[in-house]
Amino acid sequence: MSNNDLAIEGGRIIDPHSGMDSPANIGISNGKITEISESKIDAEKIIDARDRIVCPGFIDLHCHPQDLEIFNVQAQDGVTTTLELEVGTDDIDTFYQKWEGKTPINFGSSVGHIPVRMKVMKDPGTFLPSGDAGRREATPSEVEEMKNLLTKGLDRGALAVGFGLDYTRGASRKEVVEMFKIASQHEASCHVHLRGKGDKSPNDSIEALQEVIAAAAITNASLHVVHINSTGMKAVPTLLEMISGARQHGMDISTECYPYSAGMTKIESALFDEGWQEHYGIDYDQLLWPDTGEFLNAESFEDYREKGGWVIAFSTPQESVDQAVLSPITMIATDSVIQEGKGHPRTAGSYTKVLGRYVRERGELSWLEAIKKMTIMPANRLSTRTRAFLKKGRINPGADADITIFNPKTVIDRSTYTDPTSPPEGIDHVIVNGIPVVSDGKLQEAMRPGKGILSTD
Repeated sequence: MSNNDLAIEGGRIIDPHSGMDSPANIGISNGKITEISESKIDAEKIIDARDRIVCPGFIDLHCHPQDLEIFNVQAQDGVTTTLELEVGTDDIDTFYQKWEGKTPINFGSSVGHIPVRMKVMKDPGTFLPSGDAGRREATPSEVEEMKNLLTKGLDRGALAVGFGLDYTRGASRKEVVEMFKIASQHEASCHVHLRGKGDKSPNDSIEALQEVIAAAAITNASLHVVHINSTGMKAVPTLLEMISGARQHGMDISTECYPYSAGMTKIESALFDEGWQEHYGIDYDQLLWPDTGEFLNAESFEDYREKGGWVIAFSTPQESVDQAVLSPITMIATDSVIQEGKGHPRTAGSYTKVLGRYVRERGELSWLEAIKKMTIMPANRLSTRTRAFLKKGRINPGADADITIFNPKTVIDRSTYTDPTSPPEGIDHVIVNGIPVVSDGKLQEAMRPGKGILSTD
C-alpha cells in the first residue's frame, strides 16, 4: 500500500518562501505535504506536472463571497484560500457556519467596522451602508458598542479588522483610532479601504493614507491598505512611496492591488454623493452597469442609484495599475464580487492576468516575484495573529497541501467586463487540503474540501 494519497511528478517547483526553483516531486497525504524529492514518490494517484510550474496555492486577502459561484470562479484562477477582510462580518459564527463544508477552497473573514457600524446605527443598507452608518457621526455610546462588537468578533476567531472608510464618511478620526486600538490589542491587522481617492484635494488618497498611518502609529496596529490601484488612481506612486517610507521607519504596513483599471462598488453608496465627477475625474459614460452592459448617462445614473446595485467605474490610469502591480511591496488580491454571472473580470482573472501578461508577455516580473505576491506575502500578513497561515503559502513537508499547477506557456486570463466569469487558460490543477478541485483544467464541482480558517486554529 502507498504511503501517499497523491504525488505530483516532474514539475518545476517555485516556492518563494524557501527560494526553491527547481524540478522535483511532491508527496501528499491527509491534506499535508509529506515529502519533496528528486526521486520517484509512491502514491495512489499521480499528477503528471511535466512542463508545468508547481507553486503554493494563491491566497486572496480581499474577496466578497455572496454565494458558491464566487468560490468556483476563483478556484479556476488558482486561488486556494479566499478571505473577506475589507468589509468582513458582524457575526463571525454565522459567517463560518454558512460556508463550512460547502466550498472548494478555504475561506475566512475579518470582523468589519462597516457591518458593525451598520448594526449599531440600524442602517438599512445591504452589504454597504445606505443611511446613517455611511454619513452620520457616531455618539460616544455607539462607539463603545462598536468596540464591544469588534472585540467579540476577534475573540470568536476573526482573522483581522476590516474598514471601508470611504463608505463610512461619518466616522470621525477619533472613532477610527478607537477601532484601531481594539485591533492592536488582539494583534489583528487593520485592512482599510481609505477615506479618499485620487490626488484631488480635499479628501484625496494622500490625506486618507496619512490618517490611517497616524492611527496605526498611535495604536501600534498593523495596517494593510486595500486595492491601492483603485484608491490611489493618479496618486499611486505617492502612496507607494509613503508606505515604503513608513516601513523603513519600522511600521508594519502592507498593501495590495488588482491588475485592472476599473473598480466596482455599490452605486447607492456615499462614493457617489454630490461632487463625485469632479473629485474622481470621470463622468457618467465611464460607469458601466454590469447587469445590462450599458454605460450610464445622467438619467440612468439616477434611476440605478435609487434602485441600488453594483456599478463598474473606469477611473484608474493604466500606468498607475502597472506601478502598483510591479511594486515589490504589493500583493495581488481581487476585491472579488460575482452574482449570477455578472460582476468584474478581476474575480476570474486577476492571478492569471499577472502571470500571463506581466510575467510571460511583458517580462516585467519573474515567475518567483509574481508568485511571491500571491502566496507567502499574504500568508505572512496574517501569520502573527493566525498561526494556521504558517502552513500556507509555501511548499515544504508539513505544510497544507494547497497547490496550484499551471502551464507557463499558456497561462492567461479570459474574463472580460461583458463575460466576467470566463475561466482562464493554463491553470491545469488546483489542490486544496490534498484534494484536486481543478483537474486537467476542469472544475470538479462535487469537491468541497475547503475549510474555514479562524485565528483560534
